[in-house]
Parts: sequence; structure tokens; C-alpha cells
Amino acid sequence: MVKMIAFLKRNPALTREEFSRHWREKHGPLVMSVPEFRRYLRKYTQCHIVNASGPIGAGTDCDGVAELWFDSAEELAKAFSEPRYLEIIRPDEKRMLDFDKVLVCVTEEASIC
Repeated sequence: MVKMIAFLKRNPALTREEFSRHWREKHGPLVMSVPEFRRYLRKYTQCHIVNASGPIGAGTDCDGVAELWFDSAEELAKAFSEPRYLEIIRPDEKRMLDFDKVLVCVTEEASIC
């Protein structure tokens, strides 16, 4: 199993509150409504930033973190090349995100505790 972690930066035309509301109420349900994408997805988590500073006082320029689990890197690649993903989900991502400032990592978890 692999997990894609995306550190998201909102479109500057949106406030953090507008971004968070759209992501939770519109984009999340939109992702789940596309069976051609969802068939590859094992889990999808949205992590909404609650304030501008972390536990040790460091600020963040990140507006949220998305976690998406797939059976393999190949399944992840298939999901994001699905025509219906490109037609339905991708345009909404382009409206809500500043793609030049989004950081994406594909990981394998190693549980410590």
C-alpha cells in the first residue's frame, strides 16, 4: 500500500475559510462521486489547518494536507490518468489550489507505535 501526501496551498483568490469549506463540502464529495477514480482509492483523508502556527510556534504556509491511499504506485498512476478524473475532479482542483505551491510525496508507511 502507498500513500500520497499532498501539502496544499489554496488559490490566492480564496480565504482559508472559503478553501476549507469548499474542500470539505464540495471537493471531497466530488472525489467520492467519480467511480472511475474511486475504484483505485482505498482511503481519503483531509487534514484541515486549524491555525497558522504549529505546536512549536513555527508558522505554516500550508492550507491543508490530503492523504490518499492506493494499493500500489501503479494504481495511483492509473487513478490520476483516468479520463473522468481529468474531466471532473482536476478542474475543481485547479480552481481551489495554487498548483505551483502544492507539494506531493508518495510514501510507504512504517508504523512506529
